[in-house]
Amino acid sequence: MIGIQWCCAFLSLLLAGALFGFFYAWVCSTMWGLDNATPGVAIAAMQAMNESVRNAVFAPAFFGTGPALLVTAALFAAAQDGRAALFFAAAGLICLLGAFLPTMAVNVPMNEALARIALPLPEVEAARIWAAYSPRWQIWNTIRCVAMGASLLLTGLGIAVAARHGVAPRIA
Repeated sequence: MIGIQWCCAFLSLLLAGALFGFFYAWVCSTMWGLDNATPGVAIAAMQAMNESVRNAVFAPAFFGTGPALLVTAALFAAAQDGRAALFFAAAGLICLLGAFLPTMAVNVPMNEALARIALPLPEVEAARIWAAYSPRWQIWNTIRCVAMGASLLLTGLGIAVAARHGVAPRIA
């Protein structure tokens, strides 16, 4: 039977992968596409996407990944696998400090400010707003993406270390 720590490990891997993929998609396509649109269209699209992301599908990955990783670390520590626990704990801390915290401190306030922009705007004003918004938002999103890439890698390493040290899951 698969132990609770392994269920949490696989859930952590799934959540970390989902969050990394979410941030990665914004880095490599979404924002570049918006930057190629007219500024008024980019603002309207970003407003719509920011409104739609607050949903029950995204919430578990965004709010649950860091806590799941820390719970997984605690479970592996309790199972006497300190090395795996360290990888999961590091992954959880990186997730919380490198992805969750910047989101709440920078990206969400920027999104909320953009949501207050009433459209349509004169194109010159829309261009000014988008030029002030997009580069800064993208820098912080790239930080979140790199953090979640590191978190995902550490999660995989935690699983590999645990499996190597004889704590591999047994399927009944």
